[in-house]
Amino acid sequence: MSYVLKGLKVLDFSTLLPGPFATMYLADLGAEVVHIESPTRPDLLRLVPPYAHGQATAHNYLNRNKHSITLDLKNRDCIEQIKTRISDYDIVVEQFRPGVMQRLGLDYATLAEINPRLIYCSITGYGQTGSYKDKAGHDINYLALSGIAGHSGRVQDGPPALGIQVADVAGGSMHAIIAILAAVIERQRSGMGQYIDISMTDCAVTLNNMAAAASLAADVHAQPESGHLNGGAFYDYYQTQDGRYLSIGSLEPQFMQGLAQALQLPVLLEKGSSLDAQDQKEVKAAIQEKIRSKTLNEWQTIFAALDVCVEPVLHLDEALTSQLAQERGWVVHVPVKAGEQETEPQLACPIKFSRSSSRYDFMGQALGESEQW
Repeated sequence: MSYVLKGLKVLDFSTLLPGPFATMYLADLGAEVVHIESPTRPDLLRLVPPYAHGQATAHNYLNRNKHSITLDLKNRDCIEQIKTRISDYDIVVEQFRPGVMQRLGLDYATLAEINPRLIYCSITGYGQTGSYKDKAGHDINYLALSGIAGHSGRVQDGPPALGIQVADVAGGSMHAIIAILAAVIERQRSGMGQYIDISMTDCAVTLNNMAAAASLAADVHAQPESGHLNGGAFYDYYQTQDGRYLSIGSLEPQFMQGLAQALQLPVLLEKGSSLDAQDQKEVKAAIQEKIRSKTLNEWQTIFAALDVCVEPVLHLDEALTSQLAQERGWVVHVPVKAGEQETEPQLACPIKFSRSSSRYDFMGQALGESEQW
C-alpha cells in the first residue's frame, strides 16, 4: 500500500479529543504514531462510556493505528529515555497547559537541541501567550469567546448546545494537522524543525470567516437570526408532520424557483430574496405550514426527484447506514488487534487520493500494549 505520510514518526503526548484526533489522521495517512501515557493516570478518554471490546469506543477510534507506551513523566529515567530516542522522531504533539512540558524537561527548546529537525506542536485552549494562557476551558468556552456562539441559535432561545466539538476539532485538530504538515514541507527546504502554537480559540475565530469579514471591513455585525445563513432567511430547518425535520438551503434563484414550484408557494418567489425581516418571517411561516402537512418520508419521495438543496435531517445512526454513507465509504471495519479477523466498525478517514490510501491496522490499544517503541 502507498501511504502519503509513510516515514514520518510522531511522538504523541496528547489526551482526550483535539490532539488525538489530529494524530489519528496522521496515523491513518501512514505516519508511525507512538502514544505516550502515564501508567497511573491514563488518558481519561479510556474511561468514557460506552464500551466495546473491553474499551471505550471513543478511545478505540481516536487511537487506532497508534502504539501505546506507558511512561511516568515524573520519573527522570523516563524523561531521559525520551531524550535518547527523540532524534528518531519528526514530530511531537502535546496538549498540556503552557509550562508543563518545560517543567518536565520536554519542552521544544530542550528537545530541539538534541534534534534540530524536530517539529513540535502544542495544542491549548488559549495559546502560549496572553492573559488567558493558564486558564482552563472547554469547547463551549472557546466558541463563546470566539464570537461564534454570539451569532448562532435563536433570538429567543440563545446559543445552541452543539452535538459536536467544533472548536476542539475544526479549530484545534485540523489546524494542528495543517500546521504540522506545512512545517514538514518547510523543513525540506531549511533542514530545520520549528515550534507550533495552536490555540483552539484562535482557530475557532477564523471559522467566523464571512461574518468576521463583514464585521471588520464593513462594520456589519452578525446577530442571531440576522443573516441568510443563520436563521434570518428561509435557509433553515422545518418540522414535518411526524416531528422530523427537513433542511432547506434553496437560496440561489434556480433552487428557489424549484422549491416554490414544489411547495406551490408563490410568496417564496415574491419575497424569498428580500432582506426585510418581516418578509422573511412571512416566507418562513408559509414554508413551515406547508412542510408540516406531510411526513418526512413523503417529503423525501417528493424531493428525491428534484435538485433544489432540500435534504432530510437524519439521526446519526441513519446517516451512518445511508446510501450516501455506503457509496462514499464512511464506515470501515478496523481489526481489534493487528492481523486478527475480529473487527470494530469505525468512521473512515474521509480523505481520498488517486494513488494512495488510508490504513486501518488496529483499533486503539490497551494501556501500554506496545512494549517497544
